[in-house]
Amino acid sequence: MGEDLKKMYRTVMEDHFPDSLRVSFGDQSLVYRKRSWKFPDDKTGELIEKGLRYGENPGQEAALYELIGGNLTLGGCRFIDPGNGLVSAISEEDMLQEGKHPGKINLTDLDNGLNILKFLTGKPAAVILKHNNPCGAALGENLAKAYHRAERADRIAAFGGCLVVNRAIDRETAELISENYLEVVAAPDYEEGALAVLKKRANLRIIQISKLDRLSDYIGKRFVDFKSLIDGGLIVQQSPTCTIRSAADLKAAECSYQGKSYKIARKPSEQETADLLFGWFVEQGVTSNSVLYVKDECTIGIGTGEQDRVGVAEIAVYKAYQKYADALCFEKHKLSYKELELAVEKGERSAQSKEEIDSLTRVAKGGLTGSAMVSDAFFPFRDGVDVGLRQGVKAIVQPGGSMRDPEVIEACNEAGATMVFTGQRAFKH
Repeated sequence: MGEDLKKMYRTVMEDHFPDSLRVSFGDQSLVYRKRSWKFPDDKTGELIEKGLRYGENPGQEAALYELIGGNLTLGGCRFIDPGNGLVSAISEEDMLQEGKHPGKINLTDLDNGLNILKFLTGKPAAVILKHNNPCGAALGENLAKAYHRAERADRIAAFGGCLVVNRAIDRETAELISENYLEVVAAPDYEEGALAVLKKRANLRIIQISKLDRLSDYIGKRFVDFKSLIDGGLIVQQSPTCTIRSAADLKAAECSYQGKSYKIARKPSEQETADLLFGWFVEQGVTSNSVLYVKDECTIGIGTGEQDRVGVAEIAVYKAYQKYADALCFEKHKLSYKELELAVEKGERSAQSKEEIDSLTRVAKGGLTGSAMVSDAFFPFRDGVDVGLRQGVKAIVQPGGSMRDPEVIEACNEAGATMVFTGQRAFKH
């Protein structure tokens, strides 16, 4: 059975989806063409043309379509026009190394990386994604530092992930990337010597997306978002838009309740504001219900897809501690934290070596002291913000609008923390 599964993972499936699609909205239509790429057959070396390797799992046929014609305006909303292809427009020339032929998950991870990076064009930025969620995201004074910080934010989850960056990859960054196992690397360009380093990993998919230099143009563009139901039905919605662009769009938390006004006592500092904006932009690519923590424009704990807000806040804290300990352990012992833990259990390493890492992590509170907390929806109770405040969180961004906003504001004021409202929820399912 194991060998059969390995064969399935290696197999590029045939698909029986049509070469073109036309979706009609009354008297308006959108026209799509199916995408495929030519690559040499593993056995014969002959060029063959195939689309996606498979869908979310081996055995699921899948196809990629690019919008090539038509236009759509509904209720005053002009949806994105043809000719704006990013992931859907990747050609053989853009696929600098095919690696293992790409599947659905590779491209949806890449797409979500672009969804986050479109807000982060001002500085070198790196996002590593897995299962359509960021593992780590960071800004840096150069791309190598941005990548290093994003990778160290969660080394374990980054294994086998998709890296998307917003600057040309130089040789220094390529050397850092080559130390790890990734499935996909995507960038606007690759400087001299960088490709040769990356291509040492034969299975790595290396992709160039030249339109990354115009990525911010996509911030205000809406697309038609289809949600398929198990009965064959559809829910159709406009894609979301983020109305936050700068610090001026963040409003100091305040509200009124039973005739009494509640206001946050302290405004965010310049660094806190930078972290709040960075965190809110990363939040646009995180599956809801979510809470994340960021510090110095780098994620340190990302909680995703939970059913309750206090629970996801706690999970993000747990992850921050685990990832902080793992980064310390790797820097000191060149082992993951779990490898050190097992070595201690087997008597191959001293218990003191693990306790040293644990102690440093506890003192630093997993790097959470002075961090910013980001929530994609309001806090229905103050218990959610209390989770972060107990860890030393000093700034919070959330939509606001809860009946218990007064309690949440008071909790922040008691802790000496600041909080801003976006006035907009950021759910993503």
